[in-house]
Amino acid sequence: MAYDLEEQEQIATFKAFWASYGNLITWVLIVALAGYAGYNFWTSHQGRQAAEASALYDELQASLQANDNAKVQRIATDVEAKFDGTTYAQMAALGAAKAAFDANDLKTAKAQLQWVVDHGNDEYKSIAKLRLAGVLLDEKAYDDALKLLAGDFLPQYKAEVADRKGDVLVAQNKIVEARAAYQAALDAMDQKNPGRQLVQIKLDALGVPQQAQSAAPAKPAA
Repeated sequence: MAYDLEEQEQIATFKAFWASYGNLITWVLIVALAGYAGYNFWTSHQGRQAAEASALYDELQASLQANDNAKVQRIATDVEAKFDGTTYAQMAALGAAKAAFDANDLKTAKAQLQWVVDHGNDEYKSIAKLRLAGVLLDEKAYDDALKLLAGDFLPQYKAEVADRKGDVLVAQNKIVEARAAYQAALDAMDQKNPGRQLVQIKLDALGVPQQAQSAAPAKPAA
């Protein structure tokens, strides 16, 4: 097939361009296609993982309802090992911690909660640390509980942290500090928070501070 002069010049220009940049373009295309294929594989893999983790979590929930602590622990351990990067693993660990606590297996409850503290996101870490502090309170490990509560929590858990701190301080018979912690919990709570009533009951149960009693005016003599 014959080409006219203009077409021949265009072909010559293209050949020169390809000779200079052909390899680069080819490699860019290879990298782009590989990246696209990798993305599709990753997306598909993530979808399969989420589906499998969801199925296991549903099974764990059924075992919780049946009060089958042994099965709950097996499933939770499986989810944590295979799907540790998913939210399901964190939820499974929290569920397993509750099952163990209800079965009076505090060692396992602590281990599951610690797993969330070590592997969870900030939301679940805050929840796990609050619950772990409660387990430590039951074990009378008061200093460990207070140390845990002194750590980092999301701001929205400020009231719950102060409330749990008050519980620990009451157990230590540190009434003044406990009263301050409960008051801090109330101050941090929304007025419509249903938990306010319970915290107020705890605060009232501690009685009136000694200073307030001293400052109260004496009743006039009859």
